[in-house]
Amino acid sequence: MAKNLASLLEKMWTDYVAINPLAQKVYDLFEARGDKVLNDHIALRTFNHPRVSVDVIAAPFLASGYKYCGDYHFTEKKLYAKHYEHSDALMPKIFISELKLEDFSKDLQLTVASLIEQIPAGQEHTFDFSSMGRPWKVTKALYEKLMKESDYAAWVAAFGYRPNHFTVFINALKSFTDIQALNTFLKENGVKLNSSGGEIKGTPAVYLEQSSTLANNIEVKFDDGVMTIPACYYEFARRYPLANGNLYQGFVAASADKIFESTSKGQ
Repeated sequence: MAKNLASLLEKMWTDYVAINPLAQKVYDLFEARGDKVLNDHIALRTFNHPRVSVDVIAAPFLASGYKYCGDYHFTEKKLYAKHYEHSDALMPKIFISELKLEDFSKDLQLTVASLIEQIPAGQEHTFDFSSMGRPWKVTKALYEKLMKESDYAAWVAAFGYRPNHFTVFINALKSFTDIQALNTFLKENGVKLNSSGGEIKGTPAVYLEQSSTLANNIEVKFDDGVMTIPACYYEFARRYPLANGNLYQGFVAASADKIFESTSKGQ
């Protein structure tokens, strides 16, 4: 069990590459070029339920030197999110989003509530809850039912609490000066990118450019059998300086909207 920030982040990465080996492959491709890979941010997903809201998931990070630095609204995806930064600039930002349950059908709300009721009392307040995986029982039929309304809800139901993606900080790479060259390199090495809204989301004008791989499909064990579904993806972020010379550290909702689709089955 992870009991401090360093062990929690290490546990997150180990779990993440176990179900998304493509991320390790890409990481190794960069290192083979002599690049040092820094992580821009880690993204976590949850529901806006009192037991597992953004604020609940964020608590261990706030207790470990992180501070709240901004929030975001995603009207189309029906999500709300906050991001957190550590006092040590080399530590990854934490981006936590939650599904706005009230914007969905009563059936979805009841289904999600039935999952959350299965979490053992108090477990959501343990230090490494955000890396403990799925804390409830779920069937293939329930997953598919949620998928009809929200691929985000279905993803959380299937994978529980673990990183949805890690993010390469392009600015720290020495062998790439722009995101287009990086994307070309990835495609030349057989990596499929999320093309929703274009391969590059954002522009220098909004101080942030992003791209991402498509989520890999893996076999997931449900309580009534196994099904192959989209898991996690790897993101890439290029940040630009503000008027004061400091790099922009926030997120752009319009871009993140399309990044979320990296886990969509339709891609």
